[in-house]
Amino acid sequence: MRAWLATTFTFGLLLSGCADPSSKEIAEAPPAPIFAAVDDTRLLTASGGEEWLTYGGTYDEQRHSTLDQINRETVSDLGVAWTYDLATNRGVESTPIVVDGVMYVTSAWSVVYALDARTGEELWVHEPDVDRAVGVKACCDVVNRGVAVYDGKVFVGVIDGRLQALDALTGQLIWDVVTVDQSKPYTITGAPRVVKNKVLIGNGGAELGVRGYISAYDVDTGDKVWRFYTVPNPNKQPDNEVSDAAFEQVGNVTWGDTGAWTTDGGGGTVWDSIVYDEVNDRIIFGVGNGSPWNWVRRDPSGLDNLFLSSIVAVDAETGDYAWHFQTTPGDTWDYTATQTIILADLPLGEGDASRRVAMQAPKNGFFYVIDAATGEFLQGAPFVPQNWTTGLTEDGRPIFTAESRDLSTPFFQTPGPLGAHNWHPMAYNPDLKLAYIPAQEIPAGYVADPLAETQPAKWNTGMNFADGTPPEFTPEIRSMLRPLLKGRLIAWDPIKMEPRWVYEHNNAWNGGVLSTAGGLVFQGQLEGDFSAFDAATGEKLWSQDVRSGAASGPGTYMIDGEQYVTITTGWGSAYALSAGFGYDKAVSPTVGKVVTFKLGGDEIIARPDLPQIEMTPKADRFGDDAMLAEGLVHYARNCAVCHGPFTQSSGVLPDLRWSEITGDAEIWNDVVHDGSLAGNGMVSFSDVLSAADIEAIRAYVLAQAHAGAGSTTN
Repeated sequence: MRAWLATTFTFGLLLSGCADPSSKEIAEAPPAPIFAAVDDTRLLTASGGEEWLTYGGTYDEQRHSTLDQINRETVSDLGVAWTYDLATNRGVESTPIVVDGVMYVTSAWSVVYALDARTGEELWVHEPDVDRAVGVKACCDVVNRGVAVYDGKVFVGVIDGRLQALDALTGQLIWDVVTVDQSKPYTITGAPRVVKNKVLIGNGGAELGVRGYISAYDVDTGDKVWRFYTVPNPNKQPDNEVSDAAFEQVGNVTWGDTGAWTTDGGGGTVWDSIVYDEVNDRIIFGVGNGSPWNWVRRDPSGLDNLFLSSIVAVDAETGDYAWHFQTTPGDTWDYTATQTIILADLPLGEGDASRRVAMQAPKNGFFYVIDAATGEFLQGAPFVPQNWTTGLTEDGRPIFTAESRDLSTPFFQTPGPLGAHNWHPMAYNPDLKLAYIPAQEIPAGYVADPLAETQPAKWNTGMNFADGTPPEFTPEIRSMLRPLLKGRLIAWDPIKMEPRWVYEHNNAWNGGVLSTAGGLVFQGQLEGDFSAFDAATGEKLWSQDVRSGAASGPGTYMIDGEQYVTITTGWGSAYALSAGFGYDKAVSPTVGKVVTFKLGGDEIIARPDLPQIEMTPKADRFGDDAMLAEGLVHYARNCAVCHGPFTQSSGVLPDLRWSEITGDAEIWNDVVHDGSLAGNGMVSFSDVLSAADIEAIRAYVLAQAHAGAGSTTN
């Protein structure tokens, strides 16, 4: 950036010294360059090489780079080139975008940063001015996965449901549009995509009760061009949107006429994967889970509920429906199909002819290959152990087990709601024809919530998360549960539908993946290591402790003949919030960073000096067994998703066991009932909890504090 700014400035001085400003030489002088001058041609020809122009590197979202300076032979010399503090101790999930020597990256609360990609020097920061009370609507931390760039603009989805366009040179706001009904629990955490002068964005919030959709906005004005709803409106009447024809054609008949979907939206949020298929000129996007999760409450008809948990293709220009493939009909387990969708050409046609396909490894544990032109199911197979089906039919439909659909009886199911693969981007090496999946095993018990009909909760799932939970979570119980949490990097052959190799991690929720022509696969771990593996064999060739969680999707780029590899770090997101108890070592809050590497880099990643929490109960235990059981139920329904099951937080949000507010009933009530800390995201829960419920939760929290006091892990 500095180079062309200096050139432009010098050119201006020369002009000011000319005697005749209307001379032909001045009139024909070239205009100053447009910053981030990304257009359709540039996006279509992106190779994931010297620049990283869009979320997945290219429109096909393979996350494979053609750069090979950093390779199997040289990776051992990889070191830190520079770091930049993102000033947050919340989750960071952003993939950096690099264009014209500038890196654009986001952190928690949708803050956008522009950095010199060579040095990490800050160029500008945009704070979208978010009311922190909206944090209670964010199911999985106040994260953001990145930006899109186009025509001198940077586009970002804001956690409160807005879409913003910023000037790429200055960070100044160009336009700002509200894309959701902000009175409802919508959020935006996903990265926008830009296709043919339109910026595409979805939303989240299905766990709390909303109706999902994807929208296209004009890049210059912010005007809405089209919207595609993923769930019909409650009366199955037209919305006067492009999705109307799809529901009339295939969607409406897959929903009954009663159930909570008619009041709570039905879910189906488009919260992550959006891909442009230039060959067929279509947008392909993934659709999320139902709301409530429990199909009996959502739609007792037991129908498929399109387009929940589906991959959907629409016309890129008009948004008109083209095809769909539903991975989990009648979803009842939070098995979203929003995970990475990758486009590729595989020898699956007649006589092994090349066939353009879309590939996905969604939450439900099956890897799918479908025809990108028609949506036809080509093949599928489980990539992790699963017990909710006995397999797939010839057309790719899951064959449910009776236990998985019967929510009247607890069933310990795998995958659980965090999925066999979550938002962490997978990658594809077109030379080796291997997909690299950040896979995991996190089982969970599913059973209907008996209070769902009579007492609402902040989370609209219809599931009983307290069932089977011990009244006190001791170190012994933790040691029994910990081995159930597994993570692995799988090199998956999408032709043979089997793993080529598997690398076993020591925990679940490992990071997104980058593939390179240097024969490498890069992946981080939430516990802090960032590693490079041999793409063909899975051998770990290099690793660096980045001193924080490394869960986001890495990227790579080249400036002045030097290749860089970069990743954003930050301890947080869904697993850190909800399963922090599963870590083998105590985890302290850490400051998120951008960490960028190059060959010969010798910088140091500073470890922040943060205050340590005194892990002692702040009051005596109180309450009988009945009160503690009541507190467990209300805690599980309203608090666990943010503060952790068993009250065991992991440093992202306050660990309630050690919080000073637990020692005073009046202060506790001010926070939980009156919302005195709403500015921190801790809003009032008086709409779902009585004073007695709130005090029972305090009794339960203190019981866990005394049970866990003295533990060296949590």
